[in-house]
Amino acid sequence: MCGIFGVIAKEEKYNQKELVKILEDVAKLSQVRGKDSSGLAFRFESSHKIEVLRGPVSIDELMKTIEYKNFKEAVLIEGKEKNNNKIFAALGHARLVTNGTQLEDENNQPVVKDGIVGIHNGIIVNEDELWNKDSALKREYEIDTEILFALIRKYIQLGHSTIQSCVRANQDIFGTVSTGFFINDSEGFVTYTNNGSLYILTNNKDLFVYASEKDILNRLVKKNKSFFAESFILKQLPANNGYLIQYQDFKLIEFDLTKTNDNGFSIVSENEFKIAVTNHQPKEEQLHAVVDPSKFSNGKIADIERKLLEYNIDRISKFKRCTKCLLPETFPFIEFDINGVCNICNNYVKKNQPKPIEELKELVEPYRKKDGSPDILVPFSGGRDSTYVLHIVKNILKMNPIAFTYDWGMVTDLGRRNIARVTGKLGVENIIVSADIHWKRENIRKNITAWLKNPELGMIPLFMAGDKYFFYYTDKVKKQNDIKLNIWGINPLENTDFKVGFCGLPLRFNKKRIYSISIADQLKLFGYVGKNIIKSPSYINQSILDTLGSFASRYMAKKSDYYSMFDYYRWDEKEIENLIMNEYQWETAIDTKTTWRIGDGTAGFYNYVYYTVAGFSEYDTFRSNQIREGMLTREEALKLVNEENKPRYESIKWYLEIIGLDFETVIKKVNQIPKLY
Repeated sequence: MCGIFGVIAKEEKYNQKELVKILEDVAKLSQVRGKDSSGLAFRFESSHKIEVLRGPVSIDELMKTIEYKNFKEAVLIEGKEKNNNKIFAALGHARLVTNGTQLEDENNQPVVKDGIVGIHNGIIVNEDELWNKDSALKREYEIDTEILFALIRKYIQLGHSTIQSCVRANQDIFGTVSTGFFINDSEGFVTYTNNGSLYILTNNKDLFVYASEKDILNRLVKKNKSFFAESFILKQLPANNGYLIQYQDFKLIEFDLTKTNDNGFSIVSENEFKIAVTNHQPKEEQLHAVVDPSKFSNGKIADIERKLLEYNIDRISKFKRCTKCLLPETFPFIEFDINGVCNICNNYVKKNQPKPIEELKELVEPYRKKDGSPDILVPFSGGRDSTYVLHIVKNILKMNPIAFTYDWGMVTDLGRRNIARVTGKLGVENIIVSADIHWKRENIRKNITAWLKNPELGMIPLFMAGDKYFFYYTDKVKKQNDIKLNIWGINPLENTDFKVGFCGLPLRFNKKRIYSISIADQLKLFGYVGKNIIKSPSYINQSILDTLGSFASRYMAKKSDYYSMFDYYRWDEKEIENLIMNEYQWETAIDTKTTWRIGDGTAGFYNYVYYTVAGFSEYDTFRSNQIREGMLTREEALKLVNEENKPRYESIKWYLEIIGLDFETVIKKVNQIPKLY
């Protein structure tokens, strides 16, 4: 979920300043994957020490600090000492925080554990189990990376070679790991990946550069054409593969993490390297804490706040509802015939009627690459449908996918952990594009603050506008990786037309795509939004350009070379849930029984608003579509929505906390909005 990078080179050929520049360039290019914290480590051969610099700031900000200036000066001084056998060895990390707050120094990377200094991209989801399993392992930090290096050191101490220690640690771990590390008593550097999220650039004789994405290294080469003038190989390190680099002769030893025969590759250092760590302490206003929703469950404050959340089931249960589905009289533009059946049911044409999967196999065949390189992009939110699509692409279509995730600040830690479960198990590269998360969250805060002054239900989608860049970056990532095809997991039953219905747009039955909207309706939508901005001028804030860009990405950008999986594969909730729970050991939410939208940090709040004010939510529309498809009885669906519409305290608390709004203030204002019933 982060960006890792490093440079290993023989100093006899390269100028030290050039190597430092390459390190700085690849570092800055890597921060597209995370800006929550960052760090660097350098191996000083002359003084036999490993220096670490890290802090809870972006790599750009870290490189502007006095600590980095001193760090860089020491590196350059090291380079002036003449020694033809010397090695330049540096690694770094651009972090997107998943677990372990970056406000605790030990949770930032590079991580130092038992004489290992390393970096890790991914999430280890069985860390608690591994710590509890072996009492000899001593946990010091919150970060999951610690268990990786603790296990590697454990196996080294048991007499295994460096490579076999990595193999055995990889067998123990569930999740995703792409890593690079120094060992303080070894003359070799190690890097490996279990899902393919690692690329290397090397000439196989005196230079080895690695990063988390192919595009990062491509851009590095373009930026430094003269440096990379001679022939270099740029390639993906396949899932479950790695390299050990011997410093002395710069020998690259490739290894396979699935092979358990010990090959004896351990290069012991004559002098154990000392490790020194400098933790940069930024100004308080630069700090942005990570919030753990599980910590909201207990205590007096939690009890008081829970009681603020309304669940008006008694009043809502008295609604007039469609006699066939669940939609109530408060649904925009709903009409009932003499039998009490709504106009949506009367105009509904079954959507879950896929074409044969063989047709899709034929359609994707021209895109298949013969050399085994990635040939398809799967937009991967980490939700259950995109998980299912990735599974089918890999195991049924037999293609080589890249899973692409756009993290705009509302992908929950639970969602990220499930992404790691799936991509780690499948051995699929996961490209993360991380937005300026703090800026995105600030946009949400400003728009909710403006909305609370004039709370119109039609303006709620503005809170989620920032995620629509998913469409823009999907196309960009395809181009960066020379991929033409992408397959989406858009569920035809997730139609939420009521959201634009509250803007005054009438129902459009049986659209080809659930997200499509006509030009005439787009103009109406702009008119509605404009009127509300006039009513509440606070909407005119820094988020305007972001919102307009999101709208263009969603509705106006041209989309080509893509298919929707559920046009060719029947959507079946029970089948999907069986797969994600049994095959990938999905983690479920602590505040709801459903598996739908649990990785989306926004859903708990906006569905609370819809249900509290209008008496229905996305769950009602989704379950109503299942009734129309013959998947559920009306009685089954009603029982489900009564459970699913219960307020999700932990999710709502996390959402408001992460964007900087007071829970009590916001919920009281929401509860005061005049009900539609």
